[in-house]
Amino acid sequence: MSTATPATTTISRLLIANRGEIARRIMRTANGMGIASVAVYSDADAQALHVQEASSAVALGGTLSADSYLRIDKLLAAAKASDADAVHPGYGFLSENADFAQAIVDAGLIWVGPPPAAIRALGNKASAKALALQRGVPCLPGYQGADQSDTRFTAEADRIGYPVMVKATAGGGGRGMRLVQEPSLLQAALTSARSEALSSFGSDELLLERALLQPRHVEVQVFADAHGHCIHLGERDCSVQRRHQKLVEESPSPAVNADLRERMGACAVALAQAAGYVGAGTVEFLLDESGDFFLMEMNTRLQVEHPVTEAVTGLDLVEWQLRIAQGQALPLCQEDVVFRGHAIEVRLCAEDDNFAPHAGRVQHFTEPGTARFDHALQAGGEVTPFYDSMLGKLIVHGVSRHEAIEKMISALANTQVLGLPTNRAFLAACLAHPVFRAGEALIPFLAQHGDSIRQTLKDQQAQALLPAAIGMNFHGAAAGAAQALPCPFGKALRVVHDELVLTISVTETGAGGLDVVSGAQQHAATCARGSNGRMRVTVDGLSQTVQACRVADGRWHVQVGATDVWLRDASFEPATEIASGSQAAELKAPFNGKVIAVKVAAGESVKRGDTLLVIESMKLEHAVCAAHDAIVDMVAVQPGQQTAPGQVLLRFKA
Repeated sequence: MSTATPATTTISRLLIANRGEIARRIMRTANGMGIASVAVYSDADAQALHVQEASSAVALGGTLSADSYLRIDKLLAAAKASDADAVHPGYGFLSENADFAQAIVDAGLIWVGPPPAAIRALGNKASAKALALQRGVPCLPGYQGADQSDTRFTAEADRIGYPVMVKATAGGGGRGMRLVQEPSLLQAALTSARSEALSSFGSDELLLERALLQPRHVEVQVFADAHGHCIHLGERDCSVQRRHQKLVEESPSPAVNADLRERMGACAVALAQAAGYVGAGTVEFLLDESGDFFLMEMNTRLQVEHPVTEAVTGLDLVEWQLRIAQGQALPLCQEDVVFRGHAIEVRLCAEDDNFAPHAGRVQHFTEPGTARFDHALQAGGEVTPFYDSMLGKLIVHGVSRHEAIEKMISALANTQVLGLPTNRAFLAACLAHPVFRAGEALIPFLAQHGDSIRQTLKDQQAQALLPAAIGMNFHGAAAGAAQALPCPFGKALRVVHDELVLTISVTETGAGGLDVVSGAQQHAATCARGSNGRMRVTVDGLSQTVQACRVADGRWHVQVGATDVWLRDASFEPATEIASGSQAAELKAPFNGKVIAVKVAAGESVKRGDTLLVIESMKLEHAVCAAHDAIVDMVAVQPGQQTAPGQVLLRFKA
């Protein structure tokens, strides 16, 4: 490595080649350093917070990523038009694209990231693995050759031994990854992984690795400067995942002691130095139950979960990135890095309990106030189907892991995002699960415990149905709640939540009191007005905060305490029609997206669980499956067609 001292320079105007919460996060540090920020935006993001808060903003045009945030030519033009002297890529999009980094450097701009050569060496999983093996970094047996034929993959999988993991060599985030348990499933996995990888990264190149079935995902944050120094900032445990994408991250890992941290950190630093790395990077490992660890990949960028490292070290990693990009040396040596307490981050996503993504308008938004919340949410803002489903992330820090868990559960309970489904309650249930509390959650955690967590949420929703119906009834009332004077006439209500139907009669008894009759049960209740549209609903002595809003499809989204309930007011529908709706004659689109494949044809018999269509939404492919045995009567869509929530995809014979 060269020992010449690199020249220092100064960033005065920083273009952030990204959107949403990470753009706002980078702006926050840049502003604190006296650096002006330049936002870029697609047509879909014209009213976004990162655009409103930047010193200046440049339109890219288009709505899809391919027409905006992935266009190198447009980003270079934006940098020139705004007189920016540096570019920060954030994460995702072009953050690990060596051609983009090179184009920025060639344009005479400062690239806030690793050198293009390091991105090429480490950003591709195959070449990173080859470099790691040269430096003695443990790697799983696998195949990462140039021959990408199905025949070669079949032979290599037989050599490695099943189960195997199919991975896209480019990019990350779990896209293009498929676990294959047996030979008969390999062909379908290769086809699906290639399709998703090509769509996400522009490359369908794959590799194979022997799969570990019960590992942890533990990653090490590294930082290097242009003066030859490289250190690590500890590890993060990111084992709670769905679709190979992280949901919960924490530091330190419950499974890593000081000795293991030192060994993993040394390997991470060795890999970074072998590639001539400069800037922030993350080396991801699989950790098995015996304590052995194996390289997965290196992400040559800032990670989504970098705030947990900031919380336990007290450092600002974006500030480090900007200072290193200006030629400054690392501010600390390895022995100066101190870890304090425990930090947890959760990713708040626009998706339901089954991980299906959803677009829509945010009708109401309240921050928890007790946690760091990196987000780009605002009431009235539109969550579009064009980008990732993550809305933001909450970060807490505690003296102990137990304290951090309790703080996060409380913060989630006090977060309100109404108007579209989110995984807020699901995240809280994950943290409250005894396996997670014990520090024993491995990568298969949600595969093994997801159904029990969903059942817990269903039980909570059933218990919240009565106060939710009361809140829905009095939402927007003149007084905001039950009236002071009694009314002798009861109001009949019938609401539907999933497969639950609640029929009640509500009579106002005066002074905000209610007499509620449900079947043979009678309940004493009150409904009082609160601040910011909230109501305080008390049923049989149990008082809860209720927030309600009506969404575009006519349903009601109600948050009762920490529980989300979706209601349909069926008060004026015949009871017989409500009861007969379980065997739907139509399959409707659950979310915005594009049809990738149609797996069935008219006249074909299908079984419950069979894949009927594959829809791409929010950068991922989703299989839409049959809810029951049926015969297909008509297919209403074809590959390449865009879908909207509620659109009929196919019909079944009666």
